[in-house]
Amino acid sequence: MSACGRAGCTGTIEDGFCDVCGLAPAAAANPVSTPVSTRTGRGSRRSSTRSSRSTRRGHLGAGLVEVPPVPYRDPASAVLDHPEVAEHKRFCNACDAPVGRGRDGKPGRAEGFCTSCGAAYSFTPKLAAGDVVAGQYEVLGCLAHGGLGWIYLARDRNVNGRWVVLKGLLDTSDAEAMAAAVAERRFLAEVEHPAIVKIYNFVQHPDPRGTMVGYIVMEYVGGQSLKQLRAERDEGGHLRPLPLSVAIAYALEVLPALGYLHGKGLLYCDFKPDNVIQSEEQLKLIDLGAVRRVDDEDSAVYKTDGYCPPELGDEGPAVDTDLYTAGRTLAVLTFNFDYTGAFRDRLPTAADVPLLARYDSFHRFLGRATAADPDGRFTSAEEMTEQLTGVLREVLSTEDGQPRPGVSTVFGGERRVFGADYETWPAPYDPAALVTALPVPQVDNSDAAAGLLATVAADDPETLIATLTQARVSTVEVKLRITRAHLELGRPDEAVALLDEVHRDDPWDWRVDWYHGVAALAAGEFAAAERRFDAVYDALPGEAAPKLALAAVLECQGEFRRAARYYDTVWRTGHTHVSAAFGLARVLLRLNDRAGAVTALTSVPAASSFHVAAQLAAVRARTHERDLAELVEADLVEASVRLESLELDALRRARVAVELLGAARAWVGTRQGPGNGGQVLGSPLTERDLSRSLERSYRALARLATGKRDRVALVDQANAVRPVTWL
Repeated sequence: MSACGRAGCTGTIEDGFCDVCGLAPAAAANPVSTPVSTRTGRGSRRSSTRSSRSTRRGHLGAGLVEVPPVPYRDPASAVLDHPEVAEHKRFCNACDAPVGRGRDGKPGRAEGFCTSCGAAYSFTPKLAAGDVVAGQYEVLGCLAHGGLGWIYLARDRNVNGRWVVLKGLLDTSDAEAMAAAVAERRFLAEVEHPAIVKIYNFVQHPDPRGTMVGYIVMEYVGGQSLKQLRAERDEGGHLRPLPLSVAIAYALEVLPALGYLHGKGLLYCDFKPDNVIQSEEQLKLIDLGAVRRVDDEDSAVYKTDGYCPPELGDEGPAVDTDLYTAGRTLAVLTFNFDYTGAFRDRLPTAADVPLLARYDSFHRFLGRATAADPDGRFTSAEEMTEQLTGVLREVLSTEDGQPRPGVSTVFGGERRVFGADYETWPAPYDPAALVTALPVPQVDNSDAAAGLLATVAADDPETLIATLTQARVSTVEVKLRITRAHLELGRPDEAVALLDEVHRDDPWDWRVDWYHGVAALAAGEFAAAERRFDAVYDALPGEAAPKLALAAVLECQGEFRRAARYYDTVWRTGHTHVSAAFGLARVLLRLNDRAGAVTALTSVPAASSFHVAAQLAAVRARTHERDLAELVEADLVEASVRLESLELDALRRARVAVELLGAARAWVGTRQGPGNGGQVLGSPLTERDLSRSLERSYRALARLATGKRDRVALVDQANAVRPVTWL
């Protein structure tokens, strides 16, 4: 527990409030749902630049995470023995001032009038055990209280005693709260989703004063809220966050429910850990009291400080504000920070939170979800889900080292593997090769020219440009395809001119940054390319392509340690971009991590067409430009075993043998003392034996040479290494 921090108060903070003055910590907001009057409902600010795609997912955690089940809670055991609203949680619904507080040792009144604005308040339950609501629902007692009212447990006498929940109003004289309940009834009749609580009915019942009160009848979800699951992780007074992979699994389960509401023209408005319950292996979104239609400009907006975006009160809710609350919820679940105070409207830095430093993609995901500029946020729950799934794959692969590849919905596969030519590896590759090697954004199927682009031959960029120009179709996808053709032809100026047109149409289209990055690469402007690809990474934190591009650019700039991090992330997450394995090995060699380089190369799967090239590179990695004093016999022997296990043509085998035998012969010349009896390609590690084997390999190359000059040169080399004999 921490001190209250308010002048003259000696209390400590419990459950977000001071146990003496009853207020939230100094400089912190009251973390409960509060109404905000607004008439500026604005819907979604912008639409996604990508078409809507369905996302096939499995059970909780996208089929990737084992989430511990939460036992189903017996409804009768959940009833409160003494239902009351704690004094430090009593606030006026009209002006948010503290009400019902005790003085001089006397408890505060649960009902009365606000001393600040005069509005009536009441925090007493309106139903008691044994009451029968609407002649059908027998009340057993109170379960909890929330931002909009008391929640009661009841049995449905008309449906085999089915357990149900009745949700009433916190204050029946509050017109805004009553209006919110009526709105809830109207919307909930349309909602039918497995991750959203089911609404059975809406009934009215008189309170003790005879005033008719509305009650929503919904299914009973027996389990624990995410807030409760988070609060249970208390070790010696230190609250531990949920495991990152589990928290992401929760978000992936709930985001489609938000997307479902958005698809029906509804906004949730008040998403937070309190409103999500896990029961056994299922998650449910509950408490739909703040739900409103996208075009509603009159209803009060209910929000919870610390979770809602700063512009909500002035501009009203939208799809991106719902997604903002989901991002804030994920942050609150995964690391400790003052989310209602110092970081009410922003995230802490990676320097302050080790989790964010370790998982850069997760940090960027949260950054986009909770961007200060609403136009910088995710545009749909589906897009957010896709990127978070990619982040989850990275997180899990980082935790256990096992790849978890996934299919991207926004990028195509790797077009060419760059930097993997054994003849030149590990020499740096030509950056211009990246123009035709890096993945490219997929075509938006909703574009008017998508069908045309699918039928146009792409082998010759010049022909493609002529065909698309003659077609007289000028959509965004056509401009981007012509842009790529210009880049492949080495005409960056023409490409940049088209990108400027696309940018004017949609300043938030990340593909503009992508192709600008490719153009900068082609021109050798690596710093500019890094900025562009970094912007794409911010927009698409779950994608491999921007990380691969960043790694390549950083390698070109000589920033090998940073390049290694990105190459490693791409390769470890899924063995689909083979360029990452070769790139990782190259930069690790430059960092003098030969063991790591060999590990990266030998992990290229046998099914890959670059498996043999990777194995040969692993052989070279053990000896390439290596100080002979650092070389050990085991390196030579292991390289030999690997080479002998490969099925190679005679020419390639002879070339690699010459390189390995030459390194072994040079090492033997510097060795102090006897060896361990190892062999290289069947030859004992003695200078005479290695010289004979090296001579044979040179002569084998000479026989395979196609030119007389090469043949003579190879014979000369064979003679030069031939050991001296008396015969």
